[in-house]
Amino acid sequence: MRSQKKWPVRLTVRDREELVRVTTAGVRGASVIMRARVLLALDTSVGEVDSKEVIATRLGVSGETLRLVAKRFTETGGDVHATIARKKRDLPPVPSPVTGEVEARLIAMACSQPPQGYARWSLRLLEKHVALVEDIPDLDHSTIGRVLKKRNCALT
Repeated sequence: MRSQKKWPVRLTVRDREELVRVTTAGVRGASVIMRARVLLALDTSVGEVDSKEVIATRLGVSGETLRLVAKRFTETGGDVHATIARKKRDLPPVPSPVTGEVEARLIAMACSQPPQGYARWSLRLLEKHVALVEDIPDLDHSTIGRVLKKRNCALT
């Protein structure tokens, strides 16, 4: 099996016991348990390992999953916890353009009188007026609707 040669998985006794505990306790996420089972199946320290196809069929995963788990185990330097846990994000999430001040100004605008010629504010009309105000970033009508719904503001 090529991935076993390229990314061999050799577990210590302590790591193996920890992985058995993870798979039998049932208090972890399904993906964590699945990766722990893959590591246990790919462990070459206990003897000969079955072929990639046999392991994949037995565990109900694809051959690519076996390869990726073995690769991640090698890349993390044999750290079992880093292999089975979720990866940390490389980039932080994009911050929302809607801050508390923007939200307050948007709600104040929605609660004010609509422009002349209109009976009430609509989300698209609010979107056009938000684009004209320099202090507020340009917001989509769906974002405006989410902000108003979050604060229970009805456009009536």
